[in-house]
Parts: sequence; C-alpha cells; structure tokens
Amino acid sequence: MEQGWVVNLMGNTYSGSSPTGLAACLDVAKPGDKILMTSFGSGAGSDSFIIQATDRLPEVQDLAPKVRDQLADRRIHLTYGKYVAYRGKIRMNEV
Repeated sequence: MEQGWVVNLMGNTYSGSSPTGLAACLDVAKPGDKILMTSFGSGAGSDSFIIQATDRLPEVQDLAPKVRDQLADRRIHLTYGKYVAYRGKIRMNEV
C-alpha cells in the first residue's frame, strides 16, 4: 500500500491520483503480483480493480521514468498561466 501512496508527495490530483498510484506500484511490481486499486470521492461512486502483473512487466518497466523518481525531483514546474506570464505573452491593458 505504501508504494502507491503518492498524494502526500504530489498533492491531490483527484481523478489522476489512482492511476498515478497504480503506475508507482507497477514500477516495482513483479510478475504475478496482484494490485488493488480503489478510487472514490466527492459523493460520486467508487470503483475497485484487481490488476495482476504479467510476465511482460519486466520488459517495459524501465521504458519510462519511475513515478517516485519524478516526484523526488524538486524542480518547480510552472502552470501554463505562469509560463505565459513569464514569457511576456500576457500583458495588462494600459488605460
């Protein structure tokens, strides 16, 4: 359960929290491991899935950066609004 708990590192991305946690689990899973993913919140329904890692997992595990490695990277990523403001694309109207 600890491996998939990444909200404390990245903040609550709401709908994106479950698949991000799943990706973090798949980063370290071994063939045959079973992963339970449950998503719920804000009065909507909830769903649970049991995923079993296949023998192909080791072939693809290192094709992308690991979730926890990316979250450990302390670079500040800008929102699109801040990016365009820094680039001078947004200007205040002068009266």
